[in-house]
Amino acid sequence: MTSESSVLKENSELFWDLRLYVAGQNPKSITAFSNLKRLCEEYLKGHYKIEVVDLFKHPERAKGDQIIALPTLVRKLPEPIKRIVGDLSNSDRVIVEMSLQRPARRGGNKDLTGKDLTHA
Repeated sequence: MTSESSVLKENSELFWDLRLYVAGQNPKSITAFSNLKRLCEEYLKGHYKIEVVDLFKHPERAKGDQIIALPTLVRKLPEPIKRIVGDLSNSDRVIVEMSLQRPARRGGNKDLTGKDLTHA
């Protein structure tokens, strides 16, 4: 059986593989990338990769991820695969739908007094 602390450690070290489908360099595409980058830096710093796929240049790529609207963000990893359509300006929606979690604070899983919350 896996202990809760090792599960927390595993989850904090997940690598996120994200694919953003766009249609050229239009304002919605630029906004979507900017919003995604900001959220990734806040929630996934150092544990993510963003691939931007311009469907004007590579229309054949849309079929594999079943893209029907743009911009679309596809979370390939961690599984399960998830999708969200739009410019990603509604941060709360992106956080919930993509299951983002803030990284653990420095000092591990402790409260302000230094008490270890892992086994609380």
